[in-house]
Amino acid sequence: MKRIDESNKRASTILGFALIPLSGFALDVYIPSLPDMASKLHTVPSAIQLTISIYLISYGICQLFIGSLLDSFGRYLPSVIGLLFFSAASFIIARSESLHVIYLMRAIQGIMVATIVVSKRALFIDLYSGDKLKHYTSLFSVIWASAPIIAPFIGGYLQFHLGWQANFNFLGYFGLLLVTLELIISGESIKQKHPFNLKQIAGAYGLMIKTKDFTVGMVVLALTYAMMLVYGMTSPFLIEKLMHYPATVTGNASLISGVSVLAGGLLSKYFITRPFVKKILIAASVQSIVAIGLTIFTGYLHNIYTLLAYVIILHAAIGFIFNNVLSYLLTRFTNNGGKASGLAGGGYIIFTSAFSYTVVSALSIKSQVWLGVSYSVLSVAVLIIFACTKWIGEPVTIKKLAHEEPIPLPVID
Repeated sequence: MKRIDESNKRASTILGFALIPLSGFALDVYIPSLPDMASKLHTVPSAIQLTISIYLISYGICQLFIGSLLDSFGRYLPSVIGLLFFSAASFIIARSESLHVIYLMRAIQGIMVATIVVSKRALFIDLYSGDKLKHYTSLFSVIWASAPIIAPFIGGYLQFHLGWQANFNFLGYFGLLLVTLELIISGESIKQKHPFNLKQIAGAYGLMIKTKDFTVGMVVLALTYAMMLVYGMTSPFLIEKLMHYPATVTGNASLISGVSVLAGGLLSKYFITRPFVKKILIAASVQSIVAIGLTIFTGYLHNIYTLLAYVIILHAAIGFIFNNVLSYLLTRFTNNGGKASGLAGGGYIIFTSAFSYTVVSALSIKSQVWLGVSYSVLSVAVLIIFACTKWIGEPVTIKKLAHEEPIPLPVID
């Protein structure tokens, strides 16, 4: 099997970065098409919104175990197989008129994307170490944030000119392009394979779940990210059906959403040395106050600009809170960095899909006021839960705990 060496190391690194946002592309590119899918497939919006939740649940569950499987079977072959199955599932969705087939293919896409993305994150651990590794992994969240900026923008124009199937055809051809580059450029990066030990993984996960601040942190991440998903599920219907704008406007609004989240994430890096609890409490308080205020205001006046006010202010707060709390979780168990990141990444995604779908279904969001209510409920929940939890310290500091030996900053594997 072809391996990565000095001759293709740089190109493989660039390709690895290109594959990391794939999870977001598969989620966000067809957001502007949700109303058209509901119309063409003759179903209710909630049935189409369920395709998002199914994708996220399969993506989240797969992350819990795929890292250890990749340690056993390598990175390269699973990534290639994952890209091929991802493309096949995309083409099947584009040609299907059955919701049940689409649901199944979205579940397969979630599993394949988790395999691809986690294998590429592991590639960086295999190839780099020390400051170089920290530098590259610090770029993960910035690069990942490119998906919600670019994907809906592309999806809006594909929907406007070609219809909803074009977005899944795009994903299919994009996957084929990436697998071609993978076969030409990349190779196996793992130095030594390790046996898969389910009992050891379950024991480590059990310890982490019993640790209150870690579990609460996952819930905070889920509630925070659920706000973005609620917006993603409902904004196409509000913009295209209620305000009668074309799908391109939905894509442009999602682009602004992605930029706002990225700005919040970059702001969190600027305030990285500030006290963890204090800065999150301030951000969550501001977010709750703004959400409640905008909800009241949109009861009297609502248009595309008030919707963008939600997006710019609240989504920037989401980016700030999310990045800080995720950093805390990734450094909480320094002797189990990979498993901690796998549980944090998979756990919050599973919670997110449940929270967002429940909120959308329970509140039946058909106006900006109800969108504001959902933001308010989730924001206040984040504030209360965070304020009632004891946090042990700063996420940017690797500390020696009573039963742990410090190792380099953990990253997702």
